[in-house]
Amino acid sequence: MTNEKDLYGKLSDAVVEMDSKEAKRLSIQAVERRLDACDAIENGLAVGMERAGVLFEQEEYFIPELLMCSDAMYAGLDILRPHIKADSNAEKYKVVIGVVQGDTHDIGKNLVKIMLESSGFDVVDLGRDVPPSRFVDEAIAQKADIVGLSTLMTTTMAVMKDVVELLEEKGVRKEFKVIVGGGPISQSFADKIGADGYSKNATDAVRLARDLVGVKA
Repeated sequence: MTNEKDLYGKLSDAVVEMDSKEAKRLSIQAVERRLDACDAIENGLAVGMERAGVLFEQEEYFIPELLMCSDAMYAGLDILRPHIKADSNAEKYKVVIGVVQGDTHDIGKNLVKIMLESSGFDVVDLGRDVPPSRFVDEAIAQKADIVGLSTLMTTTMAVMKDVVELLEEKGVRKEFKVIVGGGPISQSFADKIGADGYSKNATDAVRLARDLVGVKA
């Protein structure tokens, strides 16, 4: 019988190889063997998604491949999530994320959402063309730890600054970490508008989010 470590390795491989059926089969096997569902997710599915993210960074995988990897990951998650122990004491950090008002390009935002979820974050996806007030209202209502802002258009970059300024106006800026990303965005722009960080891609966004909330890799 495959040992626990090997099973997690095969789960990781199934994600990298974009094999949803295999990810589902192995996840069922993990449940039947009463392995810890969180371990199977963290050491199997999430590791596979991280590997896929590295391949994406290296331009060996592109967006279609990364999305198929995420499909395989979710196939496994659907099996394992109901078996996560309810008494887990692990702190869950929440991210409110969306594409800013005036922009409807959401592939990058969706990839960031997938990667954050695979790393254990609770993600509230506001979608695209989101006005500043909604980012702020949802961040407050959801008691979020991070607000993630995305855009692919230079014409809507200023909306990110509007979100930061609105948080300041409401006196809640210090309660949230604001991260920004997208094609035209840079670290210097993030610094200029007072954001807490910038990520150039989805895997970078996960590293940044973990750093900002103090989660060790």
